[in-house]
Amino acid sequence: MSLSRRDLMKLGVVGGAALALPLERTVSARSSSQGRLASSRLPRPFTLPFRTPPVLRPHRTDATTDFYKVYMKPLQAEVVPGLQTPLWGYNGLVPGPTVKVAQGRQTVMRQVNNLPRKHPLLNYTPWTSVHLHGSPSLPQYDGYASDITNPGQYKDYVYPNTQTGRTLWYHDHGLHHTAENVLMGLAAQYQLVDPLERSLPIPKGEFDVPLLVSDAMFASNGSLYFDNHSESGMYGDVVLVNGVPWPVMQVKRRKYRFRILNASISRSYQWSLDSGDPMTVIATDAGLMPRPQKVQRFRHGAAERYEVVIDFSKMPVGRRVVLRNTSPKNNIDYENTNKVMAFDVVADPFDTSYNSVPDLLNPTNPAMLLTAKDAVRTRQLNLVREHGMWTINGHTWDDVVKSKFDLVEANPREGDVEIWEIRNSSGGWFHPVHIHLIDFRILDRNGKPPMPHELGPKDVVYVGENETVRVVARFEGRGKYMIHCHNLVHEDHDMMSQFEVLADHDVSDPLSDPCKGLPETSDL
Repeated sequence: MSLSRRDLMKLGVVGGAALALPLERTVSARSSSQGRLASSRLPRPFTLPFRTPPVLRPHRTDATTDFYKVYMKPLQAEVVPGLQTPLWGYNGLVPGPTVKVAQGRQTVMRQVNNLPRKHPLLNYTPWTSVHLHGSPSLPQYDGYASDITNPGQYKDYVYPNTQTGRTLWYHDHGLHHTAENVLMGLAAQYQLVDPLERSLPIPKGEFDVPLLVSDAMFASNGSLYFDNHSESGMYGDVVLVNGVPWPVMQVKRRKYRFRILNASISRSYQWSLDSGDPMTVIATDAGLMPRPQKVQRFRHGAAERYEVVIDFSKMPVGRRVVLRNTSPKNNIDYENTNKVMAFDVVADPFDTSYNSVPDLLNPTNPAMLLTAKDAVRTRQLNLVREHGMWTINGHTWDDVVKSKFDLVEANPREGDVEIWEIRNSSGGWFHPVHIHLIDFRILDRNGKPPMPHELGPKDVVYVGENETVRVVARFEGRGKYMIHCHNLVHEDHDMMSQFEVLADHDVSDPLSDPCKGLPETSDL
């Protein structure tokens, strides 16, 4: 077994295996023992049935906490009909099982790394660090990239679930191999429900549908084909929804709520319906918008979540509606990446309850009440590619490691409100920027108001080529948290840094969890 974090700390290597990781970081621009699968072998769009990931049940519960066990393990799946693809899944599923929790109930999630000692093709050690994206977790449970769990080990993650209802997701964040680990399948939704959401007449139950959209490329033998285009991004020629290539879903003649997660490694999308009908955006990354927003199309970067209501009530039985992708600038596109999935309208009877969208959703969300006048300071984050490396203010995560994790881009005090101005002036790229811990409000984009679909609380912001975006947030919490581009190839090479929320009381160290590095020998 690889040395544990404690073993490495005894040897004086700060932060577990962090200083040893660069030796295993680089993946060649194209990595496959076989050539790319011919487009003629790919399934035709809208020939495979839609499927919904199962809901994960707690391993046990008590008065305050739900306990879950999740095993990261290899599997073989028939993604392309007639071929077997080696993947890694949470509980052997790709995407992993959905977790549904109630606001105010704590979650303890044991993540067991039962992955092989080496990736079968790329030959790196698949250490992991699980991030619950959208949670104000304590630093040691946030999926800090250098807080790695090696094969044969587990880590117990504690999630408070105190924030407003929202669509979160859990995915791997292991240093330098996040892109490969997520492409292999380590991603799933986590849905937090609060009393306000329950009280609204918006679609629920079978009409509240998770959509995890990703893209992939395959080798001629069915295995994943890895091409990071000189460390600029991975773009597939197959669009997957919940792990199925271009599926078709039967829908009844009523409203549906779709929780759309862009789980792609690098690709961004611009959604529209071929029917020309509008979509109603009701929630963003951090929960319900103040008011719903009707849009004909909208842009969606990696890791962003948008909850969208589509009304099929006026469509005739037998009508097929296609969810299209008009690709934003700076993607690499292929023949069928302009389409995502289809909806076939059927005559089945349905429950008519929870079938409307009110004019007000959550007008008092704390993040959306913040204004520029509330800020005590403004900071800049400059996103630049320098000497072949992706940087934030000229820094990479390697710089953070070399500083013994002292380097920070910002150090707000607990409770401070700040404006962060995020600039992408180097040209040729877009960057979906994720700020851990906090929810924020987008103030403006190139001096203009945010787009209609962005008028809700966020934790990822799309920063397009030559765009400058200002966001405002209150920093509640304490300790060190990451900032990074969620084009995971950029993150791995090495557009990731950190900030620290300062407090007068004890601050948790993200590398301090005593449960880290132990084999799974005890029950949860």
